[in-house]
Amino acid sequence: MPVSTTVHTAALPTETFYEDRGTGPALLLVHGHPFDHTMWQPQIDRFSRTHRVIAPDLRGYGATPLGTHQAPTRRPDATVPRSLGLDVFAEDLVALLDALEIDDCVLAGLSMGGQIAMELYRRHPGRVRGLVLADTYPAAETEEGRKARNAMADRLLREGMRGYADEVLDRMVAPYNTHAAPHVHRMMCATDPVAAAAALRGRAERADHRHTLTTVAVPALVVVGRDDSYTPVGDAEEMHALLPHATLAVIDRAAHLPNLERPEEFDAALESYLRSLVRTS
Repeated sequence: MPVSTTVHTAALPTETFYEDRGTGPALLLVHGHPFDHTMWQPQIDRFSRTHRVIAPDLRGYGATPLGTHQAPTRRPDATVPRSLGLDVFAEDLVALLDALEIDDCVLAGLSMGGQIAMELYRRHPGRVRGLVLADTYPAAETEEGRKARNAMADRLLREGMRGYADEVLDRMVAPYNTHAAPHVHRMMCATDPVAAAAALRGRAERADHRHTLTTVAVPALVVVGRDDSYTPVGDAEEMHALLPHATLAVIDRAAHLPNLERPEEFDAALESYLRSLVRTS
């Protein structure tokens, strides 16, 4: 059962909902867009046997509002941020670690969650004892990409999430992985379009993290679905080459969400990586 705590950052305070299960070294799981913490359910169930798994709903996603006690709005107003940068999400996560009295963690993020993880490492490298980057990309957005993200933000505010969810489902989850599709579609449709639009605008202005990756002093794991068209295998190979101490795992018969599409294969790669941290610590 998810619980909540109010976290205070330079942005508006918010009541962050999160799942906290298990004991042992902390493993912080950061979901992608436009999902919630249940994106990580197979990993929460498995790795809480050996780790303290923390899986939050990011600001504006799932049960976490954009600001303190603010219900999902479904329409923008003057009190709602028009843009949410990766820095806001990163500082929310650090504030959550502080509230839970967790000094450091293995930090795992997928897609937007991976970009948030890179931003968190850039700002607070001492809080990260291991870094897992799944189906994500470190470079800044292109001019074309910025225009596309801002246009999509406008569309979500006009139309809501369902049309977008219908269109992108077969890229999020490969068409042959029908078992994962209903959960993914539900998460996308349930996301507040105001929050989704704000995150899209923030990602459009994200920093380039390629240099940051060259400075990562902890062991890293890069994971990608073989059939991911958003962040292809070539992007993962680029990240792997930039990271000084990294392992690359390519998950066959998976697209953008290999942790849900092929949880056994994804978990095997993550388990091997986590065991390697024990051997090297």
